[in-house]
Amino acid sequence: MNFYQILMLLLISTFYLTYITKQIMLKRRGIDGTRLAKGNKPGRTFLIEVFLLVGTYGMAAVQYISILMEAKLGLLFPQDVIRMIGVAAALLGVCFFMSAVMVMKDSWRAGVEEGQSTRIVTAGVYRISRNPAFVGFDLIYLGTALSFSNFAAIFGAMFLIVLFHLQILEEEKLLPGNFGQEYLDYCKRTRRYL
Repeated sequence: MNFYQILMLLLISTFYLTYITKQIMLKRRGIDGTRLAKGNKPGRTFLIEVFLLVGTYGMAAVQYISILMEAKLGLLFPQDVIRMIGVAAALLGVCFFMSAVMVMKDSWRAGVEEGQSTRIVTAGVYRISRNPAFVGFDLIYLGTALSFSNFAAIFGAMFLIVLFHLQILEEEKLLPGNFGQEYLDYCKRTRRYL
């Protein structure tokens, strides 16, 4: 294994272990932290969430396969500078994601629905982004696509970045109903991404 493989394996494993650990911790508190494709949601929202569920699991497999089978799959962008940009993006993604998970505490949910009993979080990394967890996902996917550039990694990253954007737009339709003026004021002072 080379330097890039080891480093990216550590980064994406940290990323996914953070997600899994958060879900387990919420479950132990009696909280269903995964609301994707569950409940009574509009058809478009439900469909986006189904694609997101399948896509994120599929992308995790693509990431690990891309890293472990680098020699067999080859690289579209083998230059070290591009690979280092990818590693830097992935590292930043892990940092954003872990920060978001820690700050959200028990309000963490994957997916959103009307009347959710959570509180609005505007502290920590949420001061600079309304969606730092999504920024984290986008950066880890982009980082993998740059560092281990094969068609599956690049297509998967682009597809999921678009899906996450669509998911954010769907969530933004519901959040004013859940949090009222507090959310609308938050939107005025904090950008959607950065």
